[in-house]
Amino acid sequence: MTVPKELVHRTTAAEVMLTDWDRVDDTHFVVSAQWPRGHSFFTPVADGYHDPLIGCETVRQIGILLGHAEFGVPFGHQFLVWDLALSVRPQYLLMGYEPASLSVSVHCTEINRRGRNLSGLRFEAVFHHDGNIVATGGGSFSCMAPAVYRRVRGEHAPGGNWHQMPLSSPAAPQSVGRMSPRDVVLSPTDEQNRWQLRVDTRHPVLFEHAVDHVPGMVLVEAARQATAAALGRSSYLPLAIANEFKRYVELDSPCTIEAAALPGTSPEGHRSVLVTAHQDGALVFSSTVTAGSHGI
Repeated sequence: MTVPKELVHRTTAAEVMLTDWDRVDDTHFVVSAQWPRGHSFFTPVADGYHDPLIGCETVRQIGILLGHAEFGVPFGHQFLVWDLALSVRPQYLLMGYEPASLSVSVHCTEINRRGRNLSGLRFEAVFHHDGNIVATGGGSFSCMAPAVYRRVRGEHAPGGNWHQMPLSSPAAPQSVGRMSPRDVVLSPTDEQNRWQLRVDTRHPVLFEHAVDHVPGMVLVEAARQATAAALGRSSYLPLAIANEFKRYVELDSPCTIEAAALPGTSPEGHRSVLVTAHQDGALVFSSTVTAGSHGI
């Protein structure tokens, strides 16, 4: 069983990672989650580890769940994510013979209200599995009423032929750490470590329901794939990923992704890469990804 899919803005139960939640006090909650052994998109990485990006998706769902279920955000309101981060402990991330059942301790560190209504939330999350801390993370978001969202989005408001967007050619899957061209979100350009964001609105996970902009998890996936290419790794384990969302990324305008390996390597062999996205001359997204020595 999972939490009602509407509470995490999913239309398919298979894409819901959360199974239950409990309120400890006004700012602390415990959320139960489960990571499957065989997800269609969040597949095992680096020879047998749970994909850390399923942790990012879990953090995203936790924020929406608490917004609706504990802070009274009405259905139909929009959630605008500003930042989302996750760090993992790889020794506790190896896949077993059963799905990973997790207990996530959540602390809401900033609760903003406009009158009696929630206008924004920042929270921290600690993931526990079998008595061990598997990961830590968190994020922040703002809430918008439907009328406000329509004014903000203007001509980009929901509607139109979102599912008929032209699809650019994918980068070679193994060059970006993927097995299937269907899951590649980068299209090659003539410049090294520079791509065009590949927006496949027909993808059953990344575009699980109709939207009027590029979902944040598409950009997070672009950061993961650009890091693989920049480091020349066909498989790697992301140890940490810190994402900042500057503005909406539109579906109908090219978005450029660039990756630059940061100087230095840790004693354990970890490398970090800065990934940025620009659209119409503006920075729209940035991410710092730290790759472990696991994988090839």
